[in-house]
Amino acid sequence: MREALALAVSGNSRCSPNPRVGCVLVAPGGEIVGRGYHHGAGLPHAEVNAIASAGDLARGATAVVTLEPCKHKGRTGPCTQALIDVGVSQVVFAQADPSKVAGGGLQVLTSAGIRVIGGVLADEAALINRAWTHVQLTGRPFVTIKTAMSLDGRVADAGGGPTAITGVEARTWVGQLRSEVDAVLVGTNTVVVDNPALTARAGSGALLVNQPLRVVVGKRALPTNLRIFEPTSSGTAIQIREYEPAKILSVLHDRQVQQVLVEGGSTVTSAFLKAGLVDEILWFVAPKVLGAGPVAISPLPGPLTVSVTGVEVIGHDVLIRGVPNPAPVT
Repeated sequence: MREALALAVSGNSRCSPNPRVGCVLVAPGGEIVGRGYHHGAGLPHAEVNAIASAGDLARGATAVVTLEPCKHKGRTGPCTQALIDVGVSQVVFAQADPSKVAGGGLQVLTSAGIRVIGGVLADEAALINRAWTHVQLTGRPFVTIKTAMSLDGRVADAGGGPTAITGVEARTWVGQLRSEVDAVLVGTNTVVVDNPALTARAGSGALLVNQPLRVVVGKRALPTNLRIFEPTSSGTAIQIREYEPAKILSVLHDRQVQQVLVEGGSTVTSAFLKAGLVDEILWFVAPKVLGAGPVAISPLPGPLTVSVTGVEVIGHDVLIRGVPNPAPVT
């Protein structure tokens, strides 16, 4: 199963809107005879690729898969039928498929006389598809808030304009993160004042292969010459003329967005926190004091506690990872 998990994450870091899945076929003698992983939406699934890799050796083998084989026929056929047709003797999977359309493969396989074992390293498998799993269970995208502030809590200097808060290493880290999410979201004030491109770039400044959907929220009319609207090699930009986070997420869900990275400004960040629609917080603290300037978020109704899940140093900056607790402290 660990080999299958490694395969799942060995290819494209973003298979959205599909999950990342790996599969190995193990012969009765214990040797791996086939390997495969899902390359992206519309392409063969991991099980089919593993079967193709194994050839005739697939018959009688055990299929070890990171996600319960699907029973759904979409752009590709059901993996359950592919496994049945090739004559595997057993299927071992990690995470049960929580989706309404494709879930239930276990019953299909057992009805065909195939022995099935589920739940092997299920937590590790669910983690590599955290956003996808979240969408299946909640019906909305996974929301990550990312911000950066100085030691005195400022996100810009006294002039309020674009201010370099974090260092090169942190900005490179964020560029990689953008390439792994489906959408990056900011408010209209941020794009007018800061004029960001919101593209995913390497430390050299080169565009990365995966580019997120760039989203501006708010009803304010925007100039068409902003950097966010400049074409890139992949990815597009849209404006959602809406303020309510739940409605914004509904629009993004309809566009098959699995994970959205909210990068500000303060009004947008506060709106998502107030609505209780934040699943993860990434908070950079830079070792500098600005003395004056805007703060990271607008006022909240009351204190909000956050469970810290990790702290790390990236370059000279500190990244605090956390999860907002369900209810504000009053």
